[in-house]
Amino acid sequence: MRHWKARAASIDDPLLRRVALEAQLSKRGNIEGAAAFAVLVPSRSRALTVRMIVAWQAAYDYADLLAEQPCGDRSANARQLHLALLRALQPGVPHDDYYALCASSEDGGYLLDMIDTTRGALAQMSNNRPASGPTEAAITRIIAYQALNQGDHSALARWADDQTSPDSALQWWETAAAGASSLAVLALLAAAADPRLSSGDIAAIERAYYPWIGALHTLLDSLVDLGEDAGAGQVSLLSHYSSAEEAGARLQMITERALGAARGLRGGDLHALILAGMVSLYLTAPEASLPEAAPISERILAVLGGAATPSMWVLRARRAAGRTRSGSGREPRI
Repeated sequence: MRHWKARAASIDDPLLRRVALEAQLSKRGNIEGAAAFAVLVPSRSRALTVRMIVAWQAAYDYADLLAEQPCGDRSANARQLHLALLRALQPGVPHDDYYALCASSEDGGYLLDMIDTTRGALAQMSNNRPASGPTEAAITRIIAYQALNQGDHSALARWADDQTSPDSALQWWETAAAGASSLAVLALLAAAADPRLSSGDIAAIERAYYPWIGALHTLLDSLVDLGEDAGAGQVSLLSHYSSAEEAGARLQMITERALGAARGLRGGDLHALILAGMVSLYLTAPEASLPEAAPISERILAVLGGAATPSMWVLRARRAAGRTRSGSGREPRI
């Protein structure tokens, strides 16, 4: 993380430098959560796995924030920027001009360095071939979501409807949420580093993270961003529920399915621990305790029970320590 912060600070273009540094600051929790997936792999592969996963997640956070900047065709720009995430898995494919539709492009090789770091680490993973297909599929869904989530959600709804399995009983925006999440990619990248996993194990990981764990991840992100989205005039995925009561019931169901799916995996206790940590990161945010969000937060925590208690305590203490250090009373994002 220090390495990528230094690389971001060295970008000459002021817009790209600001976006790169802001992505690392405001989305630090994403990067730390990504690194946590290294607990799933054999100890001898963890350092390389952390390097690979952190580089890929930092690239996603950067592309995500850069795609929100003013642009003539935001949908096409988002697709072009996020294409870098797919190229990270395709070492034989030449790089595209990821900045083709951006106003700025001189990043000093920042984005290419993150993609090439991912490529180099992935090439050394012993199980990368069985995991490559599901990982590429997960990134393709991210690209589609990012490109379609730029307008009134009508195009996103059509795409998500096509992606929704009738057996899942998910609403289109819940499927869209699952497609946006990086967690399936992170779990599959970790699987590429674990020779103990069979193709069946990898398929089970894909089914657990898409849609259940991924949907919960993105919907929690929408929950803590309700006020920010309203202030910016952006359409929240949660706004598609008819009421807060419906949202609470649906997120409770998704949490139940996500926890059950995590526990059913090989190494399920660790997957469940990562899930509890992810949920705790969001539900310890001050926004999760606001009147419009608190009833939903309580229903999610009721499902996790004691599984979330340690991480909730740790993250609450960390947020409190952050306020003390800042001296401002304002909660810093982690």
